[in-house]
Amino acid sequence: MLRTGFHFLTFCALFSLLCFSLFLLYNKTSANLQPATNGHKSLFMEMTENVTKAVVQQMESKKSEAKPAVKEEKKEEVKEPEKKLLETCSDNPPALVGPLRVEFDFKGSLEDLKTDVGVGLEMGGRYKPPNCVSKYKVAIIIPFRNRHEHLKHWLYYLHPILKRQLLDYGVYVINQAGNGKFNRAKLLNVGFLEALKQYDYNCFVFSDVDLVPLNDRNLYRCFDNPRHLAVGMDKFGYNLPYNTYFGGVSSMSKTQFEKINGCPNTYWGWGGEDDDLYNRVMNRGMTVSRPDLMTGRYRMVKHDRDKHNEPNPVNPGKLSGTRWTMEKDGLNSLSYKVVEITNNILFSNVTVDIEAPPG
Repeated sequence: MLRTGFHFLTFCALFSLLCFSLFLLYNKTSANLQPATNGHKSLFMEMTENVTKAVVQQMESKKSEAKPAVKEEKKEEVKEPEKKLLETCSDNPPALVGPLRVEFDFKGSLEDLKTDVGVGLEMGGRYKPPNCVSKYKVAIIIPFRNRHEHLKHWLYYLHPILKRQLLDYGVYVINQAGNGKFNRAKLLNVGFLEALKQYDYNCFVFSDVDLVPLNDRNLYRCFDNPRHLAVGMDKFGYNLPYNTYFGGVSSMSKTQFEKINGCPNTYWGWGGEDDDLYNRVMNRGMTVSRPDLMTGRYRMVKHDRDKHNEPNPVNPGKLSGTRWTMEKDGLNSLSYKVVEITNNILFSNVTVDIEAPPG
């Protein structure tokens, strides 16, 4: 502060001395100087302004020297952590164990099941592998009515299997409302459309509720052609009952199922709809692939035939006309009404009215 004051006094003295000198000079030369005309300043005024500007500039430069230098701190850019891109899941999942022991001895409730197999699941029985991205977005479609004990066995075994297979999947139980004649194939069509309303599935597995695989290497996904998974059931001595059999459990991609116009809607009661489905596949130039007999083994929950699902003697006679009826009987002619949709951690329950005739 003292230093700044000293400089200021020095400049004032210098300024006064210069002004006095100019005043003397002006007195000597006033006779020769003419008044400023036409807006021009006098020599004295110009000299005074120049001196004043010089003094002011000198003082400002001194002030700037007196200010301490301020260092600007560079702000470090905070980088957001990069999201790790997950790899595609393997087509041969490493956690698979092969042959399984299946005993239908689970006696617990659905609440017990949620504790036993619900880890990692989201509402609606949805699951995604945590460490990889599955190529297969699979909707498991189960046609259903009054099979609650069977459903518990299915959920108990299948959720762990499907998780080990590294599938991006959801479970849809398509429950037929009322006591009219049962229609398995029409419920499969309903499940296909209702599942697509919830997620962009590219693969569909159609499974009876009473069938559990005996080998987790029997992959619940889609292949280049429609896939028949339930090759060897225990009730058939673990053999294929006939070469064109396509019942129990099968899988098709979204494109394949749309190509055949889905399942027929006109097979009321038991029998014939799976053979019609096989005919549709053949008529569209595709073939049916299967796992080997050891991999494709299944156990069936023993039960009596359901009421209102008795064998229908009319159904077998429809098979000869599949080539023509498939064009107008299927997804493009499906009619139904959703009664209720409820979700829990194990599955999505879709109750529908499919306009069933009396049983």
